[in-house]
Amino acid sequence: MKAILSELAALRSAESVTDLRRAVAELKTRWQLDPDSSAAGNRFVAARLEQIAAARTLERARYYLDRLERSLTAVRTNGVNDINLNCWQAYDDILTDSLWLFERRDNSGVHSAGYWGNFVPQIPYQMLRRYTRPGEWVLDTFAGAGTTLIESQRLGRHALGIELQARVADEARRLIAAEPNPHRTVAEVVVGDSCSLDYGALLMSHGQQSVHLVIMHPPYHDIIRFSDDPRDLSNAGSVDEFLERMRQVVRRVATVLNAGRYLVLVIGDKYAAGEWIPLGFRTMDVVLKEGFTLKSIIVKNFEQTTAKRQQRELWRYRALAGGFYVFKHEYIFVFSRCAQESPNRLSGP
Repeated sequence: MKAILSELAALRSAESVTDLRRAVAELKTRWQLDPDSSAAGNRFVAARLEQIAAARTLERARYYLDRLERSLTAVRTNGVNDINLNCWQAYDDILTDSLWLFERRDNSGVHSAGYWGNFVPQIPYQMLRRYTRPGEWVLDTFAGAGTTLIESQRLGRHALGIELQARVADEARRLIAAEPNPHRTVAEVVVGDSCSLDYGALLMSHGQQSVHLVIMHPPYHDIIRFSDDPRDLSNAGSVDEFLERMRQVVRRVATVLNAGRYLVLVIGDKYAAGEWIPLGFRTMDVVLKEGFTLKSIIVKNFEQTTAKRQQRELWRYRALAGGFYVFKHEYIFVFSRCAQESPNRLSGP
């Protein structure tokens, strides 16, 4: 870093735009800087140098040079993540649009689509990058195969996951244990009911009082029956009962989520008895009524699920016959807990 900063400083001695452009070209060659490089840092510096070389005046070029030096030496964040806003262009892996189109799920490392109903790893990856910093704590209330915990472990975040089924929890633990843990972070899957768990006690067992991010990917009511356990949200007797149980989960996690931090809800709609049921927006409303502020609604489309591949033609026929459209999306709702409010106190079950 010191070496390239020294060379950047030397660019200031250029006496003409022509001299400056020649010096920039030589610097790019020496450092093998390429705007098409696969390395984000390399691309960023190369692109900024091209901007400097394209300046029509020395004054403008030196302004761009000041910005590049500042981006490499000073860190400015929004306080919620570790994204350096002085070099925000370098983070081209982070999505900022509200429509996410994934051609395929990330199957790197121990990630697997074997557990029916788990979400794509790209979702927790994006949420962890945007709403946490290394060393912070994440809570996943519906851990499933441990996707959030695996991503947290990779990114150096501590994570706790709640899973109702002991068999599924055991498999998640096996996968997490098989994933490298270079940051030596905590990744624990707890067997329990998210509607009634004492989250404060769980955190205290790790010497913590609160978390910095909550991720929820519940069953979409009864679209997939995950177990015979009556506590399973996929066995809720009605949509209203499902929503009431979700209210209980939200109210409990609100007591341990830091003020000003984020809750992410991943959920889709359902279709029953000839009617489209906006389960996503109804669940969103549950969270809002618990005192959260809605920050974003992301629509995520994912084509290549196992169910869709195997039943595509069947659902196309059903749509044509029934006058509806086939679900090809789900929602990612991003909420923040107001900084001026104290955590909700439990007043009911």
